[in-house]
Amino acid sequence: MIRVCALSELDDRKPFAADVDGTDVVLVRNGERVHALADLCSHAAVSLSEGEVSRKGIECWLHGSCFDLETGAPSSPPASEPVDVYAVDIRDGDVFVDVTVTTN
Repeated sequence: MIRVCALSELDDRKPFAADVDGTDVVLVRNGERVHALADLCSHAAVSLSEGEVSRKGIECWLHGSCFDLETGAPSSPPASEPVDVYAVDIRDGDVFVDVTVTTN
């Protein structure tokens, strides 16, 4: 697990781009939970961190594909492949991510 940021640095439901040991990751805070996904749309290879978070998940800004924050599965076309979801741990107010462990 690698420390990425303080929990207080994350705004609720606003994407946060991070480099975790050479892997581009997007963090999304949802209350006291934090989700970490690969910061690359599986359809168009653009940064998901530049998109918006909705009830359905994180939406790619280019073509509108939406990815579930829990599973990385696309819930709307044109994407048909999921994005990786990484293990997250919150300790003492800090967010840690393990990009070697995918949870999907």
